[in-house]
Amino acid sequence: MKDNCIFCKIAAGEIPSYTIYEDDDFKAFMDISPASKGHTILIPKVHADNLFELDETVASKLLPVAARIAKALKAELHCEGLNLLQNNGEIAGQTVFHFHMHIIPRYEVDKVVVKWVEDKYEGEPLDQLSEKIKKHL
Repeated sequence: MKDNCIFCKIAAGEIPSYTIYEDDDFKAFMDISPASKGHTILIPKVHADNLFELDETVASKLLPVAARIAKALKAELHCEGLNLLQNNGEIAGQTVFHFHMHIIPRYEVDKVVVKWVEDKYEGEPLDQLSEKIKKHL
């Protein structure tokens, strides 16, 4: 637990939350500034600033929990779609530096915008770039 981390405090129960799921590793709660009805935040209870620091064992358990929550949201809210959003680093839009995933139900009439402008990559050839990246795996 990190002393000044709001999500660590929520995970520990020091700050109340509208919890919809909790187990030994994770806690999921309603976002108090939601992008849409049912917007949920899923956090690991063990602190990691971002995906780069997240333990692989914890990471391997994350998506099944997110899928379970997504199915519950769809069953209750009848949303037409869903976004899983996870930002890493300030440049990527991360504002709370405890790994977390947004589970955002989508509706035809919502005001959620998750888009980017398609562009052409004009750097080194992709075969060369992919080989360089593989060296780190």
